[in-house]
Amino acid sequence: MMNQLFGTTVLFGGNAPFVEDLYERYLDDPASVPGQWRDYFDKLALLPGPVARDVPHLPVVNAFAEQAKRGGYCAVSAQPPADDRKQVAVLQLIRAYRTRGALWANLDPLRREGRPDISDLDPAFYALSDADINTPFNAGSFKGVPERATYGQIYAALRETYCGTIGTEYMYINSFAERRWVQARLEPIHARGTYTSAQKLRFLERLTAAETLERYLHTKYVGQKRFSLEGGESLIVALDELVRVAGGNGVDDIVIGMAHRGRLNVLVNTLGKAPSMLFEEFEGKKPLELTSGDVKYHLGYSSSVSTPGGPCQLTLAFNPSHLEIVNPVVAGSVYSRQHRRGDGAQDKVLPVLIHGDAAVAGQGVNQEMLNFCKTRGFGTGGTVHIVVNNQIGFTTSDPRDLRSTIYCTDIFKMVDAPIFHVNGDDPEAVALVTRLALEYRMEFKKDVVVDIVCFRKLGHNEQDEPMVTQPLMYRRVAQHPGTRKLYADKLVAEGVLTADGPDDMIRDYREHLDRGELLYNPVIAGYTNPLLIDWTPFLPAKYIDNCDTTVPVREIKRLSERLTAIPEGIALHSRVRKIMDDRRQMGQGNLPFDWGMAENLAYATLLVSGYGVRLTGEDVCRGTFFHRHAVVHDQNREERGAGSYTPLASLQEKQGDFQCYDSVLSEEAVLAFEYGYATSNPFDLVIWEAQFGDFVNCAQVVIDQFIASGEAKWGRACGLTLFLPHGYEGQGPEHSSARIERFMQLCAEMNMEVCQPTTPAQVFHMLRRQAIRKQRKPLVVFTPKSLLRHKEAVSTLDELVKGRFQHVIGEVDPLDPQKITRVVLCSGKVYYELIAARRQRNIAHIAIVRLEQLYPFPQEAFEAELARYPKATEIVWCQEEPRNQGAWYWIASRQHLSRSLGKTQDLLLASRPASPAPAVGYYSKHNAQQQALIDSALGEIGPYNPA
Repeated sequence: MMNQLFGTTVLFGGNAPFVEDLYERYLDDPASVPGQWRDYFDKLALLPGPVARDVPHLPVVNAFAEQAKRGGYCAVSAQPPADDRKQVAVLQLIRAYRTRGALWANLDPLRREGRPDISDLDPAFYALSDADINTPFNAGSFKGVPERATYGQIYAALRETYCGTIGTEYMYINSFAERRWVQARLEPIHARGTYTSAQKLRFLERLTAAETLERYLHTKYVGQKRFSLEGGESLIVALDELVRVAGGNGVDDIVIGMAHRGRLNVLVNTLGKAPSMLFEEFEGKKPLELTSGDVKYHLGYSSSVSTPGGPCQLTLAFNPSHLEIVNPVVAGSVYSRQHRRGDGAQDKVLPVLIHGDAAVAGQGVNQEMLNFCKTRGFGTGGTVHIVVNNQIGFTTSDPRDLRSTIYCTDIFKMVDAPIFHVNGDDPEAVALVTRLALEYRMEFKKDVVVDIVCFRKLGHNEQDEPMVTQPLMYRRVAQHPGTRKLYADKLVAEGVLTADGPDDMIRDYREHLDRGELLYNPVIAGYTNPLLIDWTPFLPAKYIDNCDTTVPVREIKRLSERLTAIPEGIALHSRVRKIMDDRRQMGQGNLPFDWGMAENLAYATLLVSGYGVRLTGEDVCRGTFFHRHAVVHDQNREERGAGSYTPLASLQEKQGDFQCYDSVLSEEAVLAFEYGYATSNPFDLVIWEAQFGDFVNCAQVVIDQFIASGEAKWGRACGLTLFLPHGYEGQGPEHSSARIERFMQLCAEMNMEVCQPTTPAQVFHMLRRQAIRKQRKPLVVFTPKSLLRHKEAVSTLDELVKGRFQHVIGEVDPLDPQKITRVVLCSGKVYYELIAARRQRNIAHIAIVRLEQLYPFPQEAFEAELARYPKATEIVWCQEEPRNQGAWYWIASRQHLSRSLGKTQDLLLASRPASPAPAVGYYSKHNAQQQALIDSALGEIGPYNPA
């Protein structure tokens, strides 16, 4: 029995040191030990007796060892001596301040809140009092005092370190090494930086620049919106320190995302945008280069600035008013830049996100982004987050309405990010925690947060009156002299500059503003950054509708062999093995090509030509509808990476990079990420696929504010492709429609392409066109579901080899054009149902024409096809979607379409009845509607005549 026990447990004498070490770590932080051990120790804590009140042993052991060195002795007694209880109490106090000291920190520049009642931060909670002030104790791992110090020294150091103008949260971090890292940098210096006079003057110069610019604009452009930074000027100090420290650590590319609060200040005082350019925007003198343009506090900018480590490229991303939506866009842009550089790029390219206090807690896109920040295909090696915490958000500062957490930054705890809260009135503390945040990110490649607690001097915009809703808060704001004044007075008192120095700084800065110049200009004049991509070849003056996408037959056959060559030792699922066998036959021309093979071949032909391909979305590696199998899985292994194989990544020795990642269950953040990636790399075919087309609703803001309008507003070209599965198969409202009508409503000024291909050859040539053509436009593709395996939805080898993307596909059956009296126009899956019904009913007077590209409308091809049927009097648009959805309203409103119709021709509609839902959920009703739709299109029942 004992031998069996020894063979199955570690709880025996030989392993006592191992178990003791685990228990010691558990007492310090339960999350630091494996779950099985944590459960075991938790059960011990439930038992009656001293275990329930246990604390870390090592400091106590060290204390007894120290006592023994002094000639003391340890007596065995039922109760520990008073000094030993006090020693334990001191260690408990240290842990309490490390864990919750931020709650007593001096963070609010307005000093509105009293200190909350937190019992475990009060020494009396541990029976410690003034009587113990001079009593020496072992400080354990606390490095704010010598190893042995008096209680008074320890307590004072704890208060200075954790309750000063910096409040640090980090004890929830699972990694013991990371917690020790924070302690080692904060505790020895009591969370106070040491700066030279030159450094302090630099901080004051940045505060002066920030405040003076705002006041200058306030008086020069009265009443104009600018979303002032006043009250939060320390942000400029933080960014200045961040750029300098990052540059000194080898970072040469920083991408910044932020909303409109303080944006103009960052543009000028951090990125070095000339004030004269800003003034032209205020005065409406900016040249009208774009068809739409945008307001000045949404614009981005890029510059190369000087740092101690050399030139650094700064980019501020364009952003609409949807606040935090830019964050995953920045992450995608950074990932793209890092991927282009290869190994070690996370040390070179840094994402920085600036949040508002209400938005960072309230906008769900942040949770989505944090959820994928460490995943394959999306991790950038950590983001530095800076919160400009105005303590008010928009107009809500009442804590009952503000949020459900103590801090606005609590969301970051989900990814174990340390959070440095700091009083914005202490610029030196702001600089210190910014440096620590950057160094932490570089060391551990993780997200980190700087929460600058400040205030907003003016209203949400310059015409808003905050006294209406926050009267007491804004009385204090009115009495606040400003961060610059407080710090200037401090430096004058320290003798760092003369009494006239601060005013001289303001005067010098204003004189430069009067000339439209910057006093402190960080930009390297005349420097050409080698990191920048020349987008000029991808920005043609006119729309390019097609290009040569043919591929030699020999290459199709070669790549088909490579796509189906699965290495020995990988046991495929029987269904996947059958798919691979069939694909091998397709490549040899023995079987027609299905959708999955044509799509994979499109990627393969691009990859061997040097193009990169990136495909993400939920379940994209296999394909939601079991058609893609870009990644195959060994049925005998599931280890990370070892049990899968990606044929597209192994086509030949030198090829483009193929990225295929199943994303987290997110649409908004992931699509925004892919937009950011695509706008930073014109050389890759970037595709995001929705699991079902209607799921893209969750990312509508990305479509509206970036994909559809980014070029018109900001001149940002983007070749992102969206795959949106679409088709009515009786699967209900959320699994039928990709909302074609919404995309058609957004189409204008050749801003994007919208296609609904119906054959494998079409998707093959469409994807190749998207990458090869020297033009970058978003491509929205309504992809099929049932057609992926439809026996008629196939293509020949010849169609892949010699074909091209067809905007319009005409009648395929040998009908006499002179006998055609009705032409049915359609798009997508309904074509196959129409032609099957027509053949079954032996109808010879109705032609069926497929519109494969909805926008830009293929006018020439459409007119040529319609001209084949001079006797057709009825032109019917047939769609599966309800009358008030789909492409009907767009089709019906096209003037060029109506011009193509003859005087005797009517434009009619065959569709489902108008409906508030995209599709019905009752299968019987679906079938009835589908039958009526086909009958209407083929003339069995009358179609809808809008006239």
